[in-house]
Amino acid sequence: MKNGLKEIGFAAFLLLLAVLLVLSLFWALSIGTVKLPLEEIYAAVLDQFTSGRPIEATGQGPVHDIVWLLRLPRLVLAALVGAGLASCGVIMQAIVKNPLADPYILGISSGASLGATSAILLGVGAALGPNFVGIAAFIGAFVISLAVLFISNLGGRSNSMKLLLAGMALSAVCGAFSSFIVYFANNKEGMQTIAYWMMGSLAGAQWGELAVIAPIIMASILFFWTQSRVLNLMLLGDESAITMGTDLHAYRQWYLLISSLIVGFAVYSAGMIGFVGLIVPHVIRMFTGPDHKRLLPVAALVGAIFLVVADGLCRVIIPHTELPIGILISMIGAPSFIYLMIKKTYGFGGSD
Repeated sequence: MKNGLKEIGFAAFLLLLAVLLVLSLFWALSIGTVKLPLEEIYAAVLDQFTSGRPIEATGQGPVHDIVWLLRLPRLVLAALVGAGLASCGVIMQAIVKNPLADPYILGISSGASLGATSAILLGVGAALGPNFVGIAAFIGAFVISLAVLFISNLGGRSNSMKLLLAGMALSAVCGAFSSFIVYFANNKEGMQTIAYWMMGSLAGAQWGELAVIAPIIMASILFFWTQSRVLNLMLLGDESAITMGTDLHAYRQWYLLISSLIVGFAVYSAGMIGFVGLIVPHVIRMFTGPDHKRLLPVAALVGAIFLVVADGLCRVIIPHTELPIGILISMIGAPSFIYLMIKKTYGFGGSD
């Protein structure tokens, strides 16, 4: 009975977060260079759902075009990327048993960026089809994720410092090769695209792109949610897991593969947006505890809300100018990372 009440309370909490996500979407739709009343936004959304007309159909009015063609695609992308990166942060922290793990800090986002840079400027993987840039970003992310784990385990078991140093070193290597490619490619249009990625932006979101990204990210998060038992075992360590009949090695490889898929497509669609996978899981863990059955869905919803609100703020902080979202997130995330690293290393503010 007590457990049943807890589950009902947790389900109600998830529902509340879902409502907050919808409210944050409507708030972000209303702000920008052109401010829109909420009743007009609601009418435009309802009309599109009931009219049966294609979203791109002409003559539907300026409010429809602002909502459906400009703002809503980028906000849906923000929610997907925020949920995906927060979930990846949870998974990577479980894999390496370190609360400082994150796709950005561990260099995995840099690997995805190198893969995408090679695809755009050198045409690497063009034979893989129209989404070859996303595939190249995924391959780059996966290779770097494996390299980080390999290097951090050289000469003994991985620890926090070795993990961070390996991630920073590989991130620098990826950055150097990306700069080398950009320097010699002599492609102005490609260089502008790469510069846009480095700062992170959601402005280029398209419904066709979202139709590919949304199923991948949502299915991956649902898959991870079904793996909560194994993720909890990872926190206990390999020896404890083996005594309970579970070998974690194969699971780590699969989880890294799927996490790299999310990171690769997130970088492909929104550029380098760091620290979401660090900040959100760490904050949420203080409220839900380490149980991944609760931690993962809450982190995904909060990550979505966080990035939607951040995207809205990027459009209003500087009048008539859009601040790249990667810059804003880094301004929040970098000091948070420094604080968490000091706390983890020296025990300031309590223990984890």
